[in-house]
Amino acid sequence: MPIKISDGLSAKEKLHEEGIFTIDKGQAIHQDIRPLRILILNLMPLKKPTELQLLRLLGDSPLQVEVDFCHTDSHESTHTDPSYLEENYYTFDEIRHNYYDGFIMTGAPVEQIPFEQVDYWPEIETYLDWAKTHAFASLYFCWGAQAALYHDYGVHKRLLPEKLFGIFEYQLTQKHHPLLRGFDDRYFIPQSRHTAIDDIAVYNTKGLEILSRSVENGINIIGTPDHRQFFVLGHFEYDRRTLETEYLRDKKKGLPIAVPKHYYPKDNDTKTPFFTWCSYAHLFYHNWLNIVYQETPYCLEDLHRQAACAH
Repeated sequence: MPIKISDGLSAKEKLHEEGIFTIDKGQAIHQDIRPLRILILNLMPLKKPTELQLLRLLGDSPLQVEVDFCHTDSHESTHTDPSYLEENYYTFDEIRHNYYDGFIMTGAPVEQIPFEQVDYWPEIETYLDWAKTHAFASLYFCWGAQAALYHDYGVHKRLLPEKLFGIFEYQLTQKHHPLLRGFDDRYFIPQSRHTAIDDIAVYNTKGLEILSRSVENGINIIGTPDHRQFFVLGHFEYDRRTLETEYLRDKKKGLPIAVPKHYYPKDNDTKTPFFTWCSYAHLFYHNWLNIVYQETPYCLEDLHRQAACAH
C-alpha cells in the first residue's frame, strides 16, 4: 500500500528511487479502491496443494484479492477429480471475455518435452496471447516462465546435465526494484527442474531486464521495464515439505534422485528441512500485488482499449 505524505517532503524523491510508492493528499482523496482480480492457470498435476501454496501467499496482504482458477481444457488431469475441476475451475472459453489485474501461470512437469510437442501447447499460446489484452500484469513460474519467454521473446531452453534440485542462493542485479524491495542482497528459492533458459539470449533481448542471477545457476528473475511481465525460474510458492515429497516419491520408486541440495541439515533426510525462502516468498508476492495495485487501471476494460491504441 502507498504512504500518503506531503508533496514537499525531502524524503519523497529518495523513496521513489528505492521503489516505495507514495501519494499526495489530492491523489488520496480521489483514489478509487476495488478488489484486485487475479486469474491463476494451474498446470500442476496435484492442483490442490498448489492452490493452497499460492492462496497462502496472495492472501498475506492488506489488499482484497479475488482469485479465479483455470485448467487446460485440451488436457485431461489424471491427478485431480474432474468433478472438482468442474465445480471450482474455469476453462478458457468461460473467462475469455473477462479482464483481470493479474495473471499467474504455474510450472508443469513437461519441461523435457519440446514446447510444440506438449499436447496442450496451442492452448498455452492462446492464454499467453489473451493475457496481453485481458490482464494488466502477468507472473510466470518455472516451466510457465520458460514457455512465456519462448512464445513472447523466442528464448529457448536447454537440458541440464543433471536435475537442478534443492534450495539455491541468488543475488540481486538491480537495486531498489519494486518487485524485490525489502530483499537482502541475496535470497533463496527452491528449484526442481531439468532445463534452463538461454541466458545469453535474455541478455540480448530488448525489453527484458535481469533482476537476479547466480554465478552457479544463471538467471533467476526477469522482468519488463513496464512491470507488466515477470518470469521466475523457480518456486517461491513451495512450502517446507514440497521438495521432500518429490524426493521421497522418486526414492520410493527407485528412480535416480539425489538429496535436495542445501535442504536438509547436513544432507540428512531424516531431519526437518530448512525453510530458508519463506520470508522471501511472502515479500515477493506482497511486492507483486502492490505493483499491480498501484499501476493497474481502475476500469479493467481499459486494457483492451490500451492494447488497441498500441497497435
